[in-house]
Amino acid sequence: MSKEKPSIPKGTRDFGPAVVAKRNYIFGVIKRTFEKFGYLPLETPAMEQLSVLTGKYGDEGDQLIFKILNSGDFLAKTKQEDIEQGSKHLTRKISEKALRYDLTVPFARFVVMNRNEITFPFKRYQIQPVWRADRPQKGRYREFYQCDADVVGTNSLLCEAEIVQMINGVLTDLGLTDFTIKMNHRGVLAGIAEAIGEKGREGDICVAIDKLDKIGREGVRKELLERGIAEGAVGKLEPLYDLTGNNEEKLEQLQSILGTTAEGERGLNDLRQVWQYLQGLQSKALSANNPSGEPRLMLDVTLARGLSYYTGCIFEVKVNNVSMGSISGGGRYDNLTGMFGLPGVSGVGFSFGVDRIYDVLEELQLFPESSQQSTTALIVQFDKESEMYALPVLQQLRDAGISAELYPEAAKLKKQLSYADQKSIPYVILIGSEEMETGKLKLRDMRQGEQHDLTVEEIITHLT
Repeated sequence: MSKEKPSIPKGTRDFGPAVVAKRNYIFGVIKRTFEKFGYLPLETPAMEQLSVLTGKYGDEGDQLIFKILNSGDFLAKTKQEDIEQGSKHLTRKISEKALRYDLTVPFARFVVMNRNEITFPFKRYQIQPVWRADRPQKGRYREFYQCDADVVGTNSLLCEAEIVQMINGVLTDLGLTDFTIKMNHRGVLAGIAEAIGEKGREGDICVAIDKLDKIGREGVRKELLERGIAEGAVGKLEPLYDLTGNNEEKLEQLQSILGTTAEGERGLNDLRQVWQYLQGLQSKALSANNPSGEPRLMLDVTLARGLSYYTGCIFEVKVNNVSMGSISGGGRYDNLTGMFGLPGVSGVGFSFGVDRIYDVLEELQLFPESSQQSTTALIVQFDKESEMYALPVLQQLRDAGISAELYPEAAKLKKQLSYADQKSIPYVILIGSEEMETGKLKLRDMRQGEQHDLTVEEIITHLT
């Protein structure tokens, strides 16, 4: 029998212990922040009914959903005419379930199914993997974690202000100092479209404006004209790329441009209200300056975020001192649950891109040493006698809440110390014949290279 070379599916990854420890460090900071703001954890199944997912992400999204074949001999139940009607029809016959594509649609389903048990407003966070049959490339995977927080059942803009607070808190706790939380509003973009004489065309305008960073003004101008936006309207749009001053001054400049449009007025009022909440909360996002001298929270009228989905405030977060796309984003949506027959449940949510945050922290060397260390102390043994002596010592350390391990065999000292080094274990306890006689064990600090003779009780005091 030929041996099969082991492999994993394209677009998936193994994470070794060192990487998992660092990822858990990020998840830990995020969870603590979410819970501090009253968000509760939620989990949904990896599998959803295919009918629940289909039609929620557009035609392109539908193609990227991983379908699960029905168990049993599904072909026996498939008729020739089913096959002749094409793949879409056939899929429904041979697959009723699929892997979840995101966390938002399962959340909407959960809210509708549990609407009588849920207390509104309902705050939840969810950190779970999702699957997409995308073409794998750098930074794009077929299995990856999403990290969402949403609150549904309230229109209050306090929720938006708290999202700014949570983003600022998480990134600050992770050691990041140079980042920008960009904010805009769907109404502002609709008002801009109306003010330049292209009412209702904000979708086309936003798709082009969203690429300003990538293709520049000329590229945006060309795309807007190709999309049928009048040349005069494109000209009227360009001054908006140059709004100057602080956020309040930008809002004033927008007021004079959009003040006559109902949607524009709604957007500006909402943004002002969010700023008022943040001032009341004495938000550090308003006061903290990036190295450029700019505050962290910035109004950006060119921010669009694939707008079909959002109806109010929108957010996006960029780390400025690395070349990386946005690491967080979100916004308000007025009809999350409408797709499942429960209209009018407004919500606002956002998510962190954990893979991108990981890459940023790695590049900036911001992972603390403690995030990579699982064991605090390794007991080194030399023979059977020292092994038996070490067993109660090991138990005492663990009972005191110290993560400890005993090297499982009497290998050469160099090999045991090398094991401690590779696992980033900061302390090694050596037990030889002299130590057993005196009861004073050698505690070696692997980082400092210092060594002390201490009793077990003294070791425990030192390590706790």
